[in-house]
Formats: sequence, C-alpha cells, structure tokens
Amino acid sequence: MWLVILIVAIDLISKHFASLITHSIPLIPGFLYLNFVKNFGMAWSFLNGQVAFLSLVAGVAIVFMGYYLIQKKPIGARKIAVEFMLAGAIGNLLDRLFLGYVRDFVDTFIFGYDFPIFNIADCALTIGVILWLYAEWKEEQRGKKTISR
Repeated sequence: MWLVILIVAIDLISKHFASLITHSIPLIPGFLYLNFVKNFGMAWSFLNGQVAFLSLVAGVAIVFMGYYLIQKKPIGARKIAVEFMLAGAIGNLLDRLFLGYVRDFVDTFIFGYDFPIFNIADCALTIGVILWLYAEWKEEQRGKKTISR
C-alpha cells in the first residue's frame, strides 16, 4: 500500500505546483510542454461537466480495486498494476471531490498531434493497465505451456 500512498502524494504535489503555471512552458519544444488546465471531464473532453458521474465511477472502481488487493492478495506485476491504477483513480478523484475538476499539466505533441493534456494520476492509470495486460498475457503464456506438455 506504500506504493499507492507514494504515487498519490507525487500526483497531488505535482498538481499543486502545476496549478501555479500561468502560461505554457516548453520543456522539449515541439514535443513536451507544461501547460496547466482545469479538466471538467476526462480525456478528449469526454463526459465534460459530468463530475458527479465520473466521481461515482472512480469511487466504485476504487472500492473494487481495494477489495481485490485485500481479499485476493495478488503478487508481482498484478499487485503493482492494481496499486498503480488505484493510486491514479484516487489522485483524480480527490481533485474532482475537492475542486470540481482535475488538474492536468503535461502537454505533448506526438507526430504533430496535440495529445490531451494529462497528469501523474493519468500516467499511473495507464501504467497500471499496461502492467495488468502484461500479467494477464504472461499467465496465458504459462497456461499454454502447461497444456502443450
């Protein structure tokens, strides 16, 4: 659980400092900028203004992930994956509950495309999903080896 606390702390601290940004700051011109925005929806402005609904969905997801960690006691990549997803969900939920929006600040241009601005919690969620998919794939590969023997 220490990983969840650490990621949430880094997320909230980074969001605090990002909220002080008054104009776009180029870190790698043409690719990476710090640019603070208030996000009232989720990526690509999906469900914009639906803060209560997004908070409810996040709350339910947090309960399920917490239950999974406590009851199933996963290990390895699967445990780390759930902890990353849990931390990301908590970080963004805290913003929605206390501010009514999520603080985003990492602005990237990938092959000329202005990707939606995101934050550390979003990164944690993405890493968690990728790790979960990797753990599932590894388990499936182990199952295929067992069956083929």
